[in-house]
Amino acid sequence: MTYAPYTIEGENRDSGFLVTCDHATNTVPPDLGGSLGLPQADMARHIAYDLGALGTARALAAALGAPLVASNFSRLVIDPNRGEDDPTLLMRLYDGSIIPGNRHADDAERARRLDRFWHPYHGAIERMAARRKDVAIVAVHSFTPQLRGRPLRPWHVGILHAWDARLSDPLIALLERVPDLTVGRNQPYPGHLPGDAIHRHALRYGRNNTLIELRHDLIADTQAQNIWGQRLAPLLEAALAQVAP
Repeated sequence: MTYAPYTIEGENRDSGFLVTCDHATNTVPPDLGGSLGLPQADMARHIAYDLGALGTARALAAALGAPLVASNFSRLVIDPNRGEDDPTLLMRLYDGSIIPGNRHADDAERARRLDRFWHPYHGAIERMAARRKDVAIVAVHSFTPQLRGRPLRPWHVGILHAWDARLSDPLIALLERVPDLTVGRNQPYPGHLPGDAIHRHALRYGRNNTLIELRHDLIADTQAQNIWGQRLAPLLEAALAQVAP
């Protein structure tokens, strides 16, 4: 099968949403020999991809009747949720693990990976987003309950946003009504990095947007991913209905 750096599911769906999954897989493409020199145990960790995010994004997109654009390369190859000038775009050390295949990557290799993987993925998002003037972009991510040497993270779900919180504000309010659910605003990460995927595809165009971070132990299997996708869909629809046109 021919390798492609992204996948589109439900391309003909026509709801007001576009779902994205930046860190969908831990795939190291054939261009890089299928390996970055890390042991499989590290490639199965959060440093390589967002565990459970792709299955949740699929379930959410299906429930919303929305298309899904997902990356098909590990964040360790090149991070699709970083701007082109971000120093963490191509990581050599991540959460205690040295990335052997990135240690000697020079500017030419960085540019090659941008052209081969990063740009096609973002091109696919932009093509899908441009189909509707009023599209709302929903990015699905997951986070580890604890980074090495740091405290446990208490949130079940985080909603991340920058200055445009038109969709995030009502979504947070709706999630906070759910019993026994700990919701973080711009947790466990800041809501904006210049040039990140939401900045590139939503903020620059004034598109409604939100980024959903789910703790990955809550979406560890297909059943849990389906439950969360179906749970989030009506909340997103209700939140979007509250956004002034």
